[in-house]
This record gives sequence, structure tokens and C-alpha cells, in this order.
Amino acid sequence: MTQYLFEFVGTLILVLFGDGVCAACSLNKSKAQGAGWVVIALGWGLAVMMGVLVAGPVSGAHLNPAVTLGLAIAGTFPWASVLGYIVAQMLGGFVGAVLVWSFYKDHYKATASEPATMLGTFCTMPAIKNLARNFWCEVVATCMLVFIILALGTSGNAFSFAGASASTGALGSWPVTCLIMAIGMSLGGTTGYALNPARDLSPRLAHALLPIEGKGESGWWYSWVPVCGPLVGAACAAGLYVLVF
Repeated sequence: MTQYLFEFVGTLILVLFGDGVCAACSLNKSKAQGAGWVVIALGWGLAVMMGVLVAGPVSGAHLNPAVTLGLAIAGTFPWASVLGYIVAQMLGGFVGAVLVWSFYKDHYKATASEPATMLGTFCTMPAIKNLARNFWCEVVATCMLVFIILALGTSGNAFSFAGASASTGALGSWPVTCLIMAIGMSLGGTTGYALNPARDLSPRLAHALLPIEGKGESGWWYSWVPVCGPLVGAACAAGLYVLVF
């Protein structure tokens, strides 16, 4: 239960900072409005770092059902804990999104005439609607995420310092932070790089339930893509990791 609690808290922090940077850069009358994609990509990378710093020492800081699934398939995480981790992550994502709304509530009100902008601070939507390609983009991006996370812990990424050896993964949150930033800048332009059902489906549900003036619909026609795509991508990454390493 302690591990589940930290997965909940870590995912809450991830979404609070991640959706928070989207809200800051997008909502009307925000001091950061218009800061742009680079700030969002950096913000999401740092959001992951904040969540990992809190949850990492206790739960390993998956903070993502796709990561949990991928690690289980690769044999580096017990299947018995998968369901508990995913439930905790989904709940954390929902609460994190609610906190973003409560924090920026005045700015949501100032953006009431722009429902697409408000939705974009909760969850992802495609730049160009092409569901097959949108799905493929999420598969590829999440495959790279999980495969590289797994690769970070291999002996091939070992280094020595002061006579001691460790893997790159032992550096903690920084390599994953760089990875998230790289995916955002290189592969995020098509779908907004959800990569994570807890980062997308849970906040989308929060958007649907919260009393947001002028919010419009919650994009449920697209919601399966940022859930199924990352899960398939994670499974592919696990298979690739077992094959290669």
C-alpha cells in the first residue's frame, strides 16, 4: 500500500506540473501565455522529474500504466503489483488535473470562449485528425520511452566514479527527464505525446466532470488513442528489450 500511495502522489505531482505548464502557456491572462512549445516540453520533462524524485525511492516511480505494463512484460516488475499501480496512477492523474483547474480557475473563466484551448490543458488532441496515424505516433513515441527507460539500467550503460560502478539509470530522474524533453521536442508535434493513460484519460475525465464554463466536449471520440497507443507501444518496447538485451 505504501508503494501504491507513492505512485498516487508521484502521478499527482506529474500532472499538476505538466498540465500546469500547459495551462500557464495557453490560458488567457496568464503571465506565461504564449511561451510556446519549448517551454511546455521543458515543463513536462521537469514535471516527470518532480514526480520521480518523490516516488522513486519507494515505488520506483513508474507514474504511468504503460511503463508499469512494459516493465512487467520485460520481467523487471511483478505482475501481482500491476493492477494496484495502475489504479493509483489513474487516481493521481485525476486529482492532479483537479488541482490545476482549482489553481487556474480564474484563467479558465477568462478563456471560456475557447473550449479547445481549455481542453488542451487537461489532455491531448491530434494536430491533424487521422486516427490510424495518431495511434501509430503514440505507439512509436511510447515504445521509445519504455525501451530507453529499460536500456538505461543495462550493463552497457554502466559508468565508474570514485572506484564504484553504476548504471546510467542510477543517476535517478535526470536521464528520464531528458528523455521526456526529447520526445516532446522531436515526436510531440502530431498528437501532443500523451505517452501515459494516467496523464490523459484521468484529466480528460476531470474535464468532463468539473463545472468549467464554456468547456465544450471532452474529445471522447479520440480518448482511446492516448490509452491504447501507449499500452501497445510499451508492450512492443518490452518485446524489443528482451530481444535485444
